[in-house]
Amino acid sequence: MAVLHPRRVAWEGARIFVSAANTDAYWWLSDTVGHYLGSMYQLELCETRLRLQAEADAIYAEAGAWRARLDELLDTHPAAAAILTQMISETTSRLP
Repeated sequence: MAVLHPRRVAWEGARIFVSAANTDAYWWLSDTVGHYLGSMYQLELCETRLRLQAEADAIYAEAGAWRARLDELLDTHPAAAAILTQMISETTSRLP
C-alpha cells in the first residue's frame, strides 16, 4: 500500500476540486463530496463554484481555502486520505 502524505493529498484535492468546480465534472464531484465528506463540504464547493463564476481571479483564493479545509479534515480524520485520493483520481479523469 502506498503511503499517503496528508499535505500532498490536501493540496492535490484543493487543486482538483477548484479546477472541477467550474466544469461539468462539478455535478459528479458535488454529489460525491456530499456523500463522503458531508453537506457542509458540498455547500462550500457550491460557494466555490459561484465565486469562480463571479470573479475570474478567485481561483487562487479558492485553492488556498480548499487546501486549508482539506488539511483540517485530514488532521482530524486521517483515514479520509484514502477516499480523498480516490475522489481526486476520479475527478481528474472527468475533467475536460
